[in-house]
Amino acid sequence: MRDTLLIALYAFAGAGATGLVGAAVLRPIRRRSLTASLAVVAAVGVVAMLAGTLAVAWAMFLSPHDLTVVTTVVAMAAVVSLATALLLGRWVVARSRELAVAARSFGDGGAFAVPAGPTTAELDALSRELASTSARLAESRDRERALETSRRELVAWISHDLRTPLAGLRAMSEALEDGVAADPGRYLRQIRTEVERLNEMVGDLFELSRIHAGTLPLAPSRMSLYDLIGDALAGADPLAREHGVRLVGHAVEAVPVEVDGKEMSRVLGNLLVNAIRRTPADGTVAVAAERSAEGVVVSVTDGCGGIPEEDLPRVFDTGWRGTHARTPPAGAGLGLAIVRGIVEAHQGHATVRNIPGGCRFEVTLPTVP
Repeated sequence: MRDTLLIALYAFAGAGATGLVGAAVLRPIRRRSLTASLAVVAAVGVVAMLAGTLAVAWAMFLSPHDLTVVTTVVAMAAVVSLATALLLGRWVVARSRELAVAARSFGDGGAFAVPAGPTTAELDALSRELASTSARLAESRDRERALETSRRELVAWISHDLRTPLAGLRAMSEALEDGVAADPGRYLRQIRTEVERLNEMVGDLFELSRIHAGTLPLAPSRMSLYDLIGDALAGADPLAREHGVRLVGHAVEAVPVEVDGKEMSRVLGNLLVNAIRRTPADGTVAVAAERSAEGVVVSVTDGCGGIPEEDLPRVFDTGWRGTHARTPPAGAGLGLAIVRGIVEAHQGHATVRNIPGGCRFEVTLPTVP
């Protein structure tokens, strides 16, 4: 038993010394190729066995012949181990380089393609993560392009819509200044109308900027949706009469909601104004409110004839306006974007879909506990 303990002690001493030397070598090369690290690890294992064997042989005074045999066996094992480590290291490094080359496509705006061929479990997991990251980056780039396109369209449309009333205001003010206005009162009323349009446009831009910045102040309180819709219908009635459109709001349940009354009134007003302006004379705009599995649903149905399917995803985008929305009363295309922003600030969502003869805008709000 004592001899066995001595052999174990000498073997551990020789192997331990080799392990310390190997650790000292690995530290300065830890940033180098994986092949070098694997070669050092393989060499440490073989040399540790050799050192332990030599220590035991020295302690036990083995014959030179036995020592030569043991050394030769260990040397052959060292050759095989180092060769295997080098092959494994080169294979892992090659797979890593393929991943690095594939990952460069991120910066070029391309999609990540998983390199072909077998890989280790760790590299395979890394490939899946890179593929997932590539998909998210592609979605982010698409959103960024869409936002940039929307921003450019908004700037162009705002510039167009500002230029028209400003040119009219300038012409009317010059006519009044020169005393050539045949009916000064009519000119003054028209100036006031244009100023109100500009004020509404600036107000919409300010509201939209607060929504995008996440600084829209909300003061939610419990109220009846029936009252909100009733007030919105009363406010939109003069415009409906002007356009010869009937407003219908019979299918409205007295559902309680917890919302900011002012902001939600703006949502309903924007939806009603949008529906009235795009519904032909003698048409009908219907408002309904009911409970559903998702929450409380408020719908506004118009008779616009429908929206092209390819345009449906863009209806709530900032600055979007339909094909027939280039007339001045159409505004700057901010109304529906404001609707979506306010509804989402209330933890709800807004959607639109086509129905026979028109389209239906739906606003879903959380149910009051």
